[in-house]
Amino acid sequence: MRILQMMGGGDVGGAKTHIMTLVQALSKENDVCLVSFRDGDFPREAISRGLNVKVFQYVNPYTCRNKVLKLIEEFKPEIMHCHGSKANLVGAMVRAKKHSLPLMTTVHSDYRLDYMENALKQYTYGTLNAIALRFMDFYQPVADRMARTLITRGFDPQKMCVIYNGMDFKDPIKNFDRISYIKEQWGVDIAPDDVLCGIAARLTAVKDIFTCIRGFAGAVKEQPNLRLFLAGDGEDEKALKKLSQTLGIADRVTFCGWVTSMDKFFASMDINLLTSVSETFPYSILEGVREGCATICSDVGGMSELIDSGENGFIFKPKDIQSLTKYILSFAQSKEKRELFSKRLYEKADCQFSLRAMCKTQLENYELVIRRFKRAKKCKRDEIVICGAYGKGNSGDDAILKAIVQEMREIDPDRRITVMSRRPLETKLVYRTDAVYTFRIDQILRRLHKSALYINGGGSLMQDVTSTRSLRYYLLTLDQAKRMGCKVIMYGCGIGPINKPSNRKYATKTINRSVDIITLRDDLSRGELNSMGIVKPDIRLSADPTIILKPASDLLVNQAFEECNIPLDKNYIGLGIRKWKGLDDVMDEIVKASEYAYKKYELIPLFVPIEYPADLEPAEQIGSKLKCPYYIVTKRQSIETTIGILARMKTVIGIRLHSLMFSAAAGVPVIGMSYDIKVDGFLKYIGSRTCIQLSDVTADKLLPLIDECVSGALDDEVRQTAEMLRKRERQNVDSACELLEKYERQE
Repeated sequence: MRILQMMGGGDVGGAKTHIMTLVQALSKENDVCLVSFRDGDFPREAISRGLNVKVFQYVNPYTCRNKVLKLIEEFKPEIMHCHGSKANLVGAMVRAKKHSLPLMTTVHSDYRLDYMENALKQYTYGTLNAIALRFMDFYQPVADRMARTLITRGFDPQKMCVIYNGMDFKDPIKNFDRISYIKEQWGVDIAPDDVLCGIAARLTAVKDIFTCIRGFAGAVKEQPNLRLFLAGDGEDEKALKKLSQTLGIADRVTFCGWVTSMDKFFASMDINLLTSVSETFPYSILEGVREGCATICSDVGGMSELIDSGENGFIFKPKDIQSLTKYILSFAQSKEKRELFSKRLYEKADCQFSLRAMCKTQLENYELVIRRFKRAKKCKRDEIVICGAYGKGNSGDDAILKAIVQEMREIDPDRRITVMSRRPLETKLVYRTDAVYTFRIDQILRRLHKSALYINGGGSLMQDVTSTRSLRYYLLTLDQAKRMGCKVIMYGCGIGPINKPSNRKYATKTINRSVDIITLRDDLSRGELNSMGIVKPDIRLSADPTIILKPASDLLVNQAFEECNIPLDKNYIGLGIRKWKGLDDVMDEIVKASEYAYKKYELIPLFVPIEYPADLEPAEQIGSKLKCPYYIVTKRQSIETTIGILARMKTVIGIRLHSLMFSAAAGVPVIGMSYDIKVDGFLKYIGSRTCIQLSDVTADKLLPLIDECVSGALDDEVRQTAEMLRKRERQNVDSACELLEKYERQE
């Protein structure tokens, strides 16, 4: 691959390390040309390493643009890759002149904070960079948190490909004489039992070294053998030295100035600190990991993805001095803990955040960018629009969307997706699709004009129990999608009830006219379609899309239990309750059944909300009546975590349809309390005998079902059901594929 990389040339810290190591590694098997817009240490070091470097002195951006255009003609790169404000500005100007080459930028830091110590630079370079960023074709944020930041500022999530800084973890320094090194470098005498804390950072506002010094001051009061070494320089140095004197710790703090041998610096330290208010994925942490330091850092950038707090390091909120002090003391008082945590973190970093992993990701990102760039030039209409009850906080609906997006990307990872959502920004952040507000018809029509496929996305959208208005709106979107030339599918859905004669007539006419394929999640829905006279679409039995979703890892599920103060060493009966007419009448019966499960089987009732926070109220009402222990998942969890929680239940009693679906897919026996045809339909579809109409619920009916579920008599049947659902669900994907292929042949 022929790659043109561009940088400012004055890059320092993590950005410098990232560019240098990446270009050097990529150059081994690719043709890479590195352009620096400034002469100095960086380009000279790159040249000394044998890299292909061109220095175009930054006199004005137009001169640089012309030189880059000429270089492009000579070098003929497949992609142009920018780092930093100067490179971004020149790259954007080149793009305006020559847009046959994909332009991407790596976002190493928050561009709004890059010059926060210098108002003039912030309003000049910072403003120009912010403008230039809007003209990039693709963005490569360092760590997912930076991607989320960009999305909240209006950047397209489908033009992003995340990367993480990587490091070669081989050959750390061994048997290092840190006492001699520190004495020689900074004239400081340390004792053999001193615990050394190090931080490598510019002494500038965004690094918040003031928090570092204050947190250290709190710890050194209880642990006098602590020392702090600050590797870096900057405009805050004078104020920081004054703060150290004011706090009475100046004799325990060493200002090292600019340090070139970071491996030796970290080999001297016991604890590596980071106190920044903003970062992406700082190399200083990886450098400390390589040399065996225990790690404490602020919750910035991708640090929470590297560090499992309390397992292999500690993370604290930015500016939280008390937590920083506590964590320093925890490490200072136990050499064994430092060694254990540093070993665990090294193993994780070497596996997931190595130089080889970074290079592999970078090449994959290049291939993705080039592929999508060429596709956008070639294909004018191949997007997908997904419509449903999304962005309303219901885990069931959100799970449907997650599953559909996952399956559409399985079909074609480069096809653009737009979701109609009540909370477009949240949808963009979670699913990394485009999103428009559900009722912005003008925006929806523009997306339909560019789309090949319209998906009426799962759930029970075709019903008038909620309201006639919502039914007619969804029917209108089906009609408009067909009129705009899209193929139309109703995807893994349930039908009905549609009660009003006028609504049934309108639905029949619209669906027969506008829909190509309907895939159904239950057999009762087929009967409803037949009774309405809907015969023109191709109707196929499938399953709810959420069946494909997998539970979160044990670690994440354990964290959810701990956050909600739920013991991990107990057995539970799950309850998926929702507020519905008639619930109050049977609440005491549910209480009796729950207490029975506790007394006979020692199963503690655990309420698992599907729609948060709406499901908390009925859970609390029932819980207040219980005379046995109970717990509630009080914090909103991800879909995968909710599935993971339900998967740990011995059995689940549910009114919420997706509490039953999630559990059944995980192989957990379920007892349904049906309030709607969709619950009946699902339980009959899977052949379940454990269903009671909500109005008929009594303890006498629930108790034998609990016995049967807990006994293990249904285990084989439940496992077979889960497998059957997963196989049938493939009909959804196959049907969508078929329509996309028909559209392409038609075009």
